[in-house]
Amino acid sequence: MRRPMRLALLLGLVLVAALASSSPGAEGPRRLLYVASPGIRNDLAYGGHGLLVFDIDDGHRFVRRIPIGGLDDDGTPINVKGICASAETDRIYISTIKTLMCLDLKTDQLLWELPYEGGCDRMALSPDGSTIYLPSFEKEHWHVVDAMSGEVIARIVPNSGAHNTVYGLDGSFAYLAGLRSPLLTVADTSSHTVSKTVGPFAGSIRPFTVNGRQTRCYVCVNDLLGFEIGDLTTGEKLARVEVQGFEKGPVKRHGCPSHGIGLTPDESEVWVVDATNQRVHIFDNTTFPPTQVESIAVRDEPGWITFSLDGTIAWPSTGDVIDVASRTIIARLTDEEGRPVMSEKLVEIQFEGDEPVRAGDQFGLGRVTGE
Repeated sequence: MRRPMRLALLLGLVLVAALASSSPGAEGPRRLLYVASPGIRNDLAYGGHGLLVFDIDDGHRFVRRIPIGGLDDDGTPINVKGICASAETDRIYISTIKTLMCLDLKTDQLLWELPYEGGCDRMALSPDGSTIYLPSFEKEHWHVVDAMSGEVIARIVPNSGAHNTVYGLDGSFAYLAGLRSPLLTVADTSSHTVSKTVGPFAGSIRPFTVNGRQTRCYVCVNDLLGFEIGDLTTGEKLARVEVQGFEKGPVKRHGCPSHGIGLTPDESEVWVVDATNQRVHIFDNTTFPPTQVESIAVRDEPGWITFSLDGTIAWPSTGDVIDVASRTIIARLTDEEGRPVMSEKLVEIQFEGDEPVRAGDQFGLGRVTGE
């Protein structure tokens, strides 16, 4: 082969390698964002009905819409209440106010959909994918559910107005918050019994999160623009942190100014939403109490926030995609017709080929587990 031809071939191979290395998902697993809709009450204007999938590494490009259940007797879609997934079992779960459904992550098929006494709210899945703590719809109890079959295996009754649920990263405890109680209930998942309570906080607990070592909780409460912090070890409230420079006022939904809070996975920051002012406020969590450092305007009233597993991206419920390092909006979720997508129920799932290998969480959980 003549030198010019060999040189051209070499350059071509280098170009192909460069393009491959710079293409979305070329290094590491493919990262997809699963967004359940209607994920803001039952409003179909924010994404229609279904489970919408976006390619995180390709500018959050819309990939596909997966049909789901969750229909009322007249065929009307019911608002989604929660979402969780397991790469261990290849399952993704979506709750509505009436039912819990299970889909196969490999085939997108709906495997089962079951109703539960008292309805359903925002559930949590054990790290091994075997067990779901499923709150009733603002009633007195949580169901403990076998995640493969949907069968109820236990029942916990804190009488708190069951609402939000977090499973600790090591699977030892589940954290149960109700709309009618200032106490956070801690359940021992080995016996499915109440271990302790944390608080009382200044009002009923709304969205909350916990750190990786399960020593602290960060909670939104009614009437507070900001958050409070509790000690999961002693059960005491440690601090109240109020957003500075902004006033609380009327909100379109949820009835409280801050309905959404998350820790960056490295736990260096707390992000809390502000519905009245359509902002996300950022606090430095390396100090105590955390100190306010920045605020980001978003395109609508936020009611939730979570983060990518690597901590580089924040996803408020407004469909804005925020680069954590630069504090800038780098994309906005839109569906197959270019319509804005907004949801409080979304989760990252990573794939190697067709195999799920890692799943995130709908709550912005801290992920520091070492000493």
